[in-house]
Amino acid sequence: MDKLILYIGNKNYSSWSFRPWIALEGCGIAFEEVLIPFDFPAGNPDIREVSPTGKVPMLVHGGFKVWESLAIIEYVAELFPDAGLLPRDRQARALARSYSMEMLSGFSALRNACPMNMRRPVSRPDRLEGVMEDVARIETIWREARSRSGGPFLFGTFSGADAMFAPVISRLERYDIATNADTKDYMAIMKGLPAWKKWEEAALQETWTVPEDED
Repeated sequence: MDKLILYIGNKNYSSWSFRPWIALEGCGIAFEEVLIPFDFPAGNPDIREVSPTGKVPMLVHGGFKVWESLAIIEYVAELFPDAGLLPRDRQARALARSYSMEMLSGFSALRNACPMNMRRPVSRPDRLEGVMEDVARIETIWREARSRSGGPFLFGTFSGADAMFAPVISRLERYDIATNADTKDYMAIMKGLPAWKKWEEAALQETWTVPEDED
């Protein structure tokens, strides 16, 4: 099989890159990482040389290109059906996809007010209009999924659904907006993953700065 090449952005800031990266790494799927930092105000032109959208993440497999976090996870799940990227049960897979799409299309208040920044000192912002409503819905998803599966991850074992919410876990921690004990338990479990620790360690060592994601 041709090798998988995953193009990503800065690990400190790129929530979109974090999702497929931790999905593949956490499920033990080998891939080559190529990091292109977005350290230009209008974006790094090097990204446009490899990505049809001018954005990351993007997966290349034998010359075939797949972009968007969830599409990448779904594609690799078909290549490696036994890796655990998707739940085996049909209804669980449907729920995993529903939760993942809700994550992709929703929670704009949280995204806008709390950009991912793993180097950010922990503190709660003064202005949180709409944010805590987003947090409440996310916490409900996590609680219901773990209750249904028995945990410790959303669908029992780590899967692509957990990866889709990984950037939110960083946001809830750095902006100090997690409210429930079961939420904090799930966050601790995710942060205990070797894949999480590997990404975070690299993120904290980066020197690139994106001013609009700093506060």
